[in-house]
Amino acid sequence: MRYLIPLFAIAAVAAPQLTVKSLPLPGATGPVSLDYLACDRAKGKVWIPAGGTGSVDVLDKATGALKRIEGFATVEKEAHGAKRMMGPSSATIGAGFVYVGNRANSAVCAVDAEKLVLGACLELPSSPDGLQYVAATREVWVTTPRDLSLTILDASSPAKLSIKTKVALDGEPEGYGIDEKRGLFFTNLEDKNKTLAVDVKTRKVVSTWDAGCGAEGPRGLALDPVRGWLFVACTDGLNQLDLAHDGARLARLDTGAGVDNIDYLEAKQLVFVAAGKAEKLTVAHAEAGKLTVVATAPIGSGARTVVVDSAGAGYVVDPAKGQILLVSAPP
Repeated sequence: MRYLIPLFAIAAVAAPQLTVKSLPLPGATGPVSLDYLACDRAKGKVWIPAGGTGSVDVLDKATGALKRIEGFATVEKEAHGAKRMMGPSSATIGAGFVYVGNRANSAVCAVDAEKLVLGACLELPSSPDGLQYVAATREVWVTTPRDLSLTILDASSPAKLSIKTKVALDGEPEGYGIDEKRGLFFTNLEDKNKTLAVDVKTRKVVSTWDAGCGAEGPRGLALDPVRGWLFVACTDGLNQLDLAHDGARLARLDTGAGVDNIDYLEAKQLVFVAAGKAEKLTVAHAEAGKLTVVATAPIGSGARTVVVDSAGAGYVVDPAKGQILLVSAPP
């Protein structure tokens, strides 16, 4: 006897596609250097360092309004064989202040989070890349890849930063993440294909793992401190590492090329990955040893970093068009 299998029993179900809206940035008349964003989930604000515009734009999620904070230094520099106007490029949410890194003058500036007013800036010996506020020690940890180090800033007087110390590394730090519970700061060594865990009190590298990203090396990081998962972005996908078992790889997800910084929503166990060359945002649900795609969204070429708010809506940089892409939350 022959049996026919219904098509619905074997057909793959495509992940739903999310809606995308464009948000042009004030003062942007063409391409804008856009890198790291910061999302203040508690207050519903997204901080957008807008490179050569010399400003940081703050998006209020509730109203959709943009507030522009001006006065940041800018300078034209050559990068990857082309001249670009550089300026504010990274941010981290502190206690009452947001700290903004600026590649134009190697400074980190304090911005009043309520008044949205630019305050004192501190020039560093080396250009800042990523910033991470560490609440337990009231510090700002800065990846400074040009001199192969982490620069640690004292934020005990939050309106005025000062340099506390430097941690020398064996390669170029790329990406950042903090596990306040375990007292660990995480970063990658892009040129060594390694992921590091650094004790925030002793400043010592306590673990070094294979990032599993191959010759092009790792990029951004995201963390689930409750479940003990560390997500490491490669240029074409994502690796899930197990903190309880010496960084053992639990799962791998291919997302397409052009990945840089990623984000994670712990409450829903969702990881967000923007692949600028593939022009696709991937949202995946994480379990131990399993990453399942639950939604995708079309994004522009070069749209390679993303942050997510408390509801699961994504915010993706689109530097070629000088805008932010607003992506709806997955169902």
